[in-house]
Amino acid sequence: MDPIDQAAHRHAAPGEPLADAQVGTAVAALAMLAEPTRLRLLWALREGELGVTALAEAAGCSPTAASQHLSKLRISGLVDQRAQGRARLYRLRGAHLRRLLDEVVAHADHTLRGLPPHA
Repeated sequence: MDPIDQAAHRHAAPGEPLADAQVGTAVAALAMLAEPTRLRLLWALREGELGVTALAEAAGCSPTAASQHLSKLRISGLVDQRAQGRARLYRLRGAHLRRLLDEVVAHADHTLRGLPPHA
């Protein structure tokens, strides 16, 4: 990775203050996850690309509702969309989001089961 790429992929170090843009973008992403249907849609997409009908089934909503939520997720940069004929397929945008979903659900599991936090 060249120095320009390293700078683009650099994250704030522990104890280092966050830039306002980082905070704003992170809060916007978390706000998208803070809605139950969107969280279920994103969780279903962890396994790979899916169409609206399959996503609606996984999230327990109508295809129309799923499409509206997917549009918000796409605009917010959390999912990508591609056309396959007349169908639209959706996928998570990057491994960071997959790890975030895994961690937030693991945190929920630990909380619900009364398990101690990890060190």
